[in-house]
Amino acid sequence: MTKEYLPAEWHKQLFVQLTWPHANTDWAPVLTDAIDCFCNIAREIAKREHLVVVCQDIEQAKSDMLQHGVAFDNIQFIQCDTNDTWARDHAFITSIDKENRKVVLNDYQFNGWGLKFAANYDNQINSNILKDIEALYSTKSIKTEYSNKLDFVFEGGSIESDEEGTLMVTSSCLLSQNRNNTLTKEHIEARIKADFNAKRVIWIEHSWLAGDDTDGHIDTVARFCSKDSIAYVKCYEESDEHYEELKAMEEELKNLVTPEGKPYKLFPLPLPDACYDEDGERLPATHANFLIMNGAVLVPTYNQKDKDDIALQQLKEAFPDREVIGIDCRVLIIQHGSLHCSTMQYPAFD
Repeated sequence: MTKEYLPAEWHKQLFVQLTWPHANTDWAPVLTDAIDCFCNIAREIAKREHLVVVCQDIEQAKSDMLQHGVAFDNIQFIQCDTNDTWARDHAFITSIDKENRKVVLNDYQFNGWGLKFAANYDNQINSNILKDIEALYSTKSIKTEYSNKLDFVFEGGSIESDEEGTLMVTSSCLLSQNRNNTLTKEHIEARIKADFNAKRVIWIEHSWLAGDDTDGHIDTVARFCSKDSIAYVKCYEESDEHYEELKAMEEELKNLVTPEGKPYKLFPLPLPDACYDEDGERLPATHANFLIMNGAVLVPTYNQKDKDDIALQQLKEAFPDREVIGIDCRVLIIQHGSLHCSTMQYPAFD
């Protein structure tokens, strides 16, 4: 049996990856604001750990950062073609084997969230940056193994791990027709259990957010904060279109138990007030799309002081040993993602 497992996001990290916005992406109409947000994220990451920036043009990315006062001391730039910027879903999903001091760089197929968007460049990013990633690990005397899993469509935003053998996913995403429609739920569960040496999979049946292109990624609605706690999106307004669905999800979470048979401690994060694009379509604003990293949690905010403050306070309680930092991500939801979607962490060893 494989010894590799999928570490929890709070596991010590070696570095974080960002994929940089540029004028040939869908960010073009709001590129200045997008770069401002990405620079704010990059600054906070680079203060605490190594940052890898995958970019179409290294000199342009450096210029963007210089204009925002982001120092390069802890940043590495890798140049390759990209369609978009959602590293969570096109980057390696990295498992670890502590006994053999090895990481496994799992390269799954990324098909633009079920063939919704072009991904011809993004699906090749991992093979283009593989040598650079391997070099980063080799400097720490950590072995790497490349695992080609392009027979399976799978995105980092679609899975949560507690590092103790429990995975959490949503049915709406993993069972969507344009990903792995030849496989049954049982086959998909067996696959991810085998890939990550997991003991059980929690399937969340209710996970909808208006404007979400991912078919309900788990990282937009419910997140492990520890092996026995979960932060989740809660809708308090009965008139909101999300109320019934998110109430049903909350009931699911309340009925969950840990492997020891105890209920999870739950941290509700208020659903942000409705945000709309220029065509009047609702955008998938969520505070659950936070990034856990070494010493900090970066939390998306939406210029809604009351709800932003409640979410930040809840996450301070969930992560008492980490600094909780809000970053304005209003521009990110214009392209139907947020902070966690734009990042991918790579584990280190203790």
